[in-house]
This record gives sequence, C-alpha cells and structure tokens, in this order.
Amino acid sequence: MKQPVLGVTMGDPAGVGPEIIARAAAEPAVRATARPVVIGAAAAMREALALVGSRLALHAVRRVADCRWADGTLEVLDLGNVDMAALPRCEVSAAAGRAAYEYIERAITLAKAGEIHAIVTAPVNKEALAAAGVQHSGHTEILAQLTDTRDFAMLLMGKELKVIHVTTHVALRRVPELVTRERVLRTIRLAQRTLTDLGRAHGRIAVCGLNPHAGEDGLFGDEEKTQIIPAIEAARAEGMSVAGPLPADTLFSRARGGEFDIVVAMYHDQGHIPVKTLGFEYDEASKKWTGLSGVNVTVGLPFLRVSVDHGTAFDRAWKGIANHESMVEALDVATTMLEARA
Repeated sequence: MKQPVLGVTMGDPAGVGPEIIARAAAEPAVRATARPVVIGAAAAMREALALVGSRLALHAVRRVADCRWADGTLEVLDLGNVDMAALPRCEVSAAAGRAAYEYIERAITLAKAGEIHAIVTAPVNKEALAAAGVQHSGHTEILAQLTDTRDFAMLLMGKELKVIHVTTHVALRRVPELVTRERVLRTIRLAQRTLTDLGRAHGRIAVCGLNPHAGEDGLFGDEEKTQIIPAIEAARAEGMSVAGPLPADTLFSRARGGEFDIVVAMYHDQGHIPVKTLGFEYDEASKKWTGLSGVNVTVGLPFLRVSVDHGTAFDRAWKGIANHESMVEALDVATTMLEARA
C-alpha cells in the first residue's frame, strides 16, 4: 500500500507525548514511510515543536482530508481542548486526562470510518483518566470498550521478544481466577493472529505457566493442569504450533534465543519485565533513559493500534529531554504490520 495515514494520539498533554511526537515526526525514516497526523491540540504541539527545536512547521486542520503532508510540516488535527496557559505540566490533572481520552475517542471514530489506516498512541496517565471520570484503567481497555471488542489482548514487541498477555491491569490476587481455559485459548488464538499479521502464519507459540516451575505437576498450584493445558490441547487441535506450559524463568531466554516466535504470558509483570529489561536502558550518571525500545499492540481490534511502551514520564516531561525511540518504533511497526496485512 502507499504511505499509510497514521493517526497519532497526543496522549496526556502534561506528559512526554507532545515532545516525543515532535521529535519522531521529524525522523527521515518516519517521513519516508508514513503520513502521520497528530490527533491532539495544536497549542500543545506548537509548544512541543519549539521546545525540541524542531524544523517542522505546524499545520493545524479540522479534517484529515485537509492534511497536506508537505515537506517540513507536521499535520495536527486540532481538537482545541487544552488551555496550555492553565494546564499544570508534569502532574496529574483531570483536564489533561479528559483531553487524552477525547483524542482516543476521535481516533477510533476516524479509524472506523477509514480516514486513518491505524492508530499510534502516545502515553496516557491512569490517575489523570480516573480524575476525569474515565472508568477504564488504560488504553487497551478503553479501545476495547469503545469498539465493542470482546476478544482482545495486549502484545509487547521488542527487538528480541514478542509477548502477549492473558491478563493485564488487574490486581495480582485476581490473576488465578482469570486464567481460565477459555481466556488462555482466546489469547493463543490472538497470538496466532499476530504472527499471521507479521507474515509468519506457521510461527511457534510458547505458553508460560502461571505458577513457579509451571506448577511442578500440581505441587505449586493446579491451574496448569486444569486450565492452561486444556487450552493448549485445544489450540493444537486447531492446527497451531503451541508448546507449554513452560516455566517463565527460562522460557523468555529460550524465546530470545530463537526457539519460539511469540510467548503467551499469564499476567502483566510476567510479560512486561523481560521485554522492558531487554529494551529499556537507564544511565545513572546522566539521569537519562538512553534506550526505550519496545512497543505495545492491542490485538483483536477492528483496526490496528500500536503504542509506545512507556508512560507519561512526568519527571522528564516538558524539559526537552524525553527519549522518542519507542515512538519511532511504534510508527515503524504500524507501517510494517499494515504492509503485512495488505
């Protein structure tokens, strides 16, 4: 397909979203492969461009059809919902949470109408969303609810690992009751859909155990025997290449080494920690994140959604120092997955 139109939601305007978008949009690789349009507030993006010393000139529009994507410009679909003079920077506020939610709403409307080919999201803040009265814990849940999507999952993609999650933003004590045969099987199917979207329809899927040592044949818990193994057997019966349940303490190293193409994790930190340990690098001497590799994909939606794999970083926001590596990767992954689907 020709250069896809990527709707880039600005995220929480008090966080790093505006400046990482401003930096990423100027990267030659991004401009050569995609047509990004920021769904946000022109006032915030104008300040972000100035903050990072960008050479791009802001072009504010009311409709995607009015975008020009001319050399040296940044297209912004302006919702005009942020008063930058009054907005508290680098902290939680209901105003910022409401604005961030409205960007997601508009992006979904545009994606469903076919005006944009995919959504790429900058980070939102869960406390700010809650302060604004949003009854969902994060992007994944908001997107699923606003699209009436039942079968969905969070996928993390790093340079060395792909991990999809059975459960995400729930208290750890609730995880065992949510790890059911049906939910595990649904996530394995979404893992297979992911591999197909990436052009690897015959890829190898590995499934983590929930308990230490994958339960040790029931010694440390029976969820593997009663829920996870039946789900794996059902997936194999459908023709998928699935291994497990395998102990999580060694599985990610095996996947990193090439034995498996994607891993099904049972809960948030089980999957997030290995991906972020490999992709994130922090330098204490400079007090900076020198590496922020990795993206987040919501699998199962009626359109493609890719996100950065980090938060609003209020401690770094609006200082001109935020690392935009993950945003560049998100834009690249969106383009690559759209090409594979086409």
